[in-house]
Amino acid sequence: MPRAPLPPSVAFEAAENEGSNASRNPTLGDMVAARLSRRDLMQGLVAISVASEVLWPQALAAATPADAAGIAASPFDFVELAVAPASETHHVAEGYDADVLIRWGDAVLPGAPAFEPGKPDAAGQTKQFGYNNDFLGFIPLDGRSDHGLLVVNHEYTNGELMFPGLSPRSDKNADFAAVTREIVDAEMMAHGGAVLEVRREGGKWHVVPESKYARRITAETEMLISGPAAGHDRMKTSADPTGTRVRGMLNNCAGGITPWGTWLTCEENFNGYFWSKAASEPLTLEARALRRYGAPAEWYAWGRFHDRFDVLKEPNEPNRFGWVVEIDPFDPTSIPIKRTALGRFKHEGAGNIINADGRFVLYQGDDEAFDYVYRFVTDGKVDPDNRTVNRDLLDKGMLSVARFNADGTGEWLPLLHGAPNKDGQVWLTDANGFKDQGDVLIHTRLAADLLGATRMDRPEDIDVNPRTGKVYLALTNNTKRKEDRTDAANPRAGNAFGHIIEIVPHGGDHTADTFTWDILIQCGSPAIAEVGATFNAATTENGWFGMPDNFAVDADGRLWVTTDGNSPRRTGRADGVWAVETEGPRRGTSRCFFQVPVGAEMCGPCFTPDLETFFVAVQHPGETEIGGDVVSTFTAPTTRWPDFKDGVPPRPAIVAITRKGGGRIAG
Repeated sequence: MPRAPLPPSVAFEAAENEGSNASRNPTLGDMVAARLSRRDLMQGLVAISVASEVLWPQALAAATPADAAGIAASPFDFVELAVAPASETHHVAEGYDADVLIRWGDAVLPGAPAFEPGKPDAAGQTKQFGYNNDFLGFIPLDGRSDHGLLVVNHEYTNGELMFPGLSPRSDKNADFAAVTREIVDAEMMAHGGAVLEVRREGGKWHVVPESKYARRITAETEMLISGPAAGHDRMKTSADPTGTRVRGMLNNCAGGITPWGTWLTCEENFNGYFWSKAASEPLTLEARALRRYGAPAEWYAWGRFHDRFDVLKEPNEPNRFGWVVEIDPFDPTSIPIKRTALGRFKHEGAGNIINADGRFVLYQGDDEAFDYVYRFVTDGKVDPDNRTVNRDLLDKGMLSVARFNADGTGEWLPLLHGAPNKDGQVWLTDANGFKDQGDVLIHTRLAADLLGATRMDRPEDIDVNPRTGKVYLALTNNTKRKEDRTDAANPRAGNAFGHIIEIVPHGGDHTADTFTWDILIQCGSPAIAEVGATFNAATTENGWFGMPDNFAVDADGRLWVTTDGNSPRRTGRADGVWAVETEGPRRGTSRCFFQVPVGAEMCGPCFTPDLETFFVAVQHPGETEIGGDVVSTFTAPTTRWPDFKDGVPPRPAIVAITRKGGGRIAG
């Protein structure tokens, strides 16, 4: 009997950190080790990077504003928040308000029932705000910063916090025995996404009731499949013999907004929704692909009640998930489209930019230990004056995977069926299991393995600074990396705290075959030499963080980082938002701005164009900490944020941060 292990995010992290990449490709760690040894000798950064417990406090004390008189002022003007290990509520920097905008179970569509704690209601959930809000994107209406559409990913569900009688720690079979059809169907409706019309009035934000734009997308919403894999034999099922239509999207994590105003939402840990490990027979391409994607992982009980989540009954259904979905938020009747040209993997983020030649460039990370970084370049050009022309732009283009070299250079390796590499070798062929481009995209991970891409430490969000053209990549962590498998881009064995890489396209051309790269920050406590953190010495005791996850690059080109995995046990601080400087002598300086309640993860940072509002998503508040002693459940949660009422469980929610009295965030 398939069974549920730990809370979903715990299972996700375990899988993400376990890794399914058995290739012998060089790892980012190999590249970083060589890169750091060369760079540090030249620039003398080792002393700061590995400051001892004695030297680091001295360095902090020395880095006072008075001593930094000759250094340009920080682009971030706010009083830094003092970090805390855990709290029942959220905290924001002095001088700011952080107001809850909408919570799980609040109304999105007309006729939505009132939230009833502990009662699974699938029909009601289709009209209510879903669970575990992750990516957020703000799209102005009529060019205004105080009125727009907010698009939201609903990544996954925590059954043990949503409904009574479920436990993240008890016998796994017993957990699934307590999961009913009603619970499963409610979970399915709590997945997907939402489109909200929001407005700021009197200094406060609210959701516009009964908006013509309002929409809920679920695990049952009809979607189209487009691009090279559409209609492929491996995409066909008994419910869809054409291989061109699918119901729902799963585990949508980060995302992006296109210049033509559509929402790109990225399917990540889709493998956890499928059952029947007996289907993974050895040697066949299908079995190898299932293993490479970690499917079936059996994290949910959906396969008990829905045959499409049982791979013995529907072996091709997993192939229909793990894509980037494009949605038109201005038309609630439009059909979401899974764009297969962008590849199939555990997508995290869709950072993008219009290149100087007009082509659209999309950067993507595959969030699992030892997996890869990708880039997609459209064949066509963006038409800024005709939105309709851009409608199918993402169906044709070149998907490539990154190789990071030890000398600080890198190259993009095209994932094109039958194409030779620069040495004249052809890997993506029928002889290697790829009959056509559809095969390459459905089994993107296997194709990237063959090309020799660099194996990374969990690539999560990736975003582009439109002012500088630099690309920022979050590598959250990878404790499975061993000393003999480090490289220049992933320099630390047992990398528990992650790092951030900065990529510069050759000549500022995002379609170029090559790039240069460097490490912006190696995360973790600078007070512990063995950690090898490399924050700027001007960073205070509150400023360092671990496990970088999501980015926001604001209209001024400033980098904001949110985290996933900081906890009392791991770092002595909760997850939150940190402002990180990327240029000049203060490069690598970080300051804490916001922290989440106990058990929560910080997601979805995005700004209004005028920089007067910062939207953030608080995901899974109250979730049981990995390795912690306290079990958090519906009846006994570690917090009841944000309602703080008896009988009401913690509820994921969006928070709108504004400056008291008005004005721009952080100056």
